[in-house]
Amino acid sequence: MKRISSRNTFFAKKVLPVVWFGFLMLFVLIALTGSGQRFLPFLLVPAGMAVFGFFLMKNLVWDLVDEVYDCGDYLLIRNRGKKDEVALSNIMNVSASLLLNPPRITLRLINPGTFGREIAFSPVREFTLNPFAKNQIAEDLMVRVDQARSKRPV
Repeated sequence: MKRISSRNTFFAKKVLPVVWFGFLMLFVLIALTGSGQRFLPFLLVPAGMAVFGFFLMKNLVWDLVDEVYDCGDYLLIRNRGKKDEVALSNIMNVSASLLLNPPRITLRLINPGTFGREIAFSPVREFTLNPFAKNQIAEDLMVRVDQARSKRPV
C-alpha cells in the first residue's frame, strides 16, 4: 500500500483558510480601530478578498479527499474519517490539472462510491523546474485504469 496523495492536503484544507481569513479579519480590525475618515476601502478590499478566497478554496481545495493509497488493483480513499475502496476497473476517467496549486487529479467513477461520482486529490509531487511536466502518478493511473477496464466484462 503506497500513499499517492500529498501530505500537504491537511495544510491546504485546514491551515491555509485559517491564515487567509484570520489575516483579513486582522486587517479589518486594524482599519476599524484606526482613526480616520476614509476607512471604507479598508473594509471593501478585505470583503472582496474574503469572497474571492472562499470561492477559490471551495472549488480547488475543500473538495480534495484527505488520503489516497494505491493498493494494486484498487485505491483506498480516506476523507473525514470515512474510507472507500475504488477498484481501478470502476474508474472511467483520470484527469490531471496542470498549473494549479495544489495540483489535482480527478477520478470519475462508473458507479458512484462513498464520496460520489468524482474524487479529487492532490498527488505527491516530484521536484521539477518544468511547470508543464506531466504528473507521473496520473500517467501511471491512466495506464493501469485502461488495463483494468480492458479486463472488465462488458
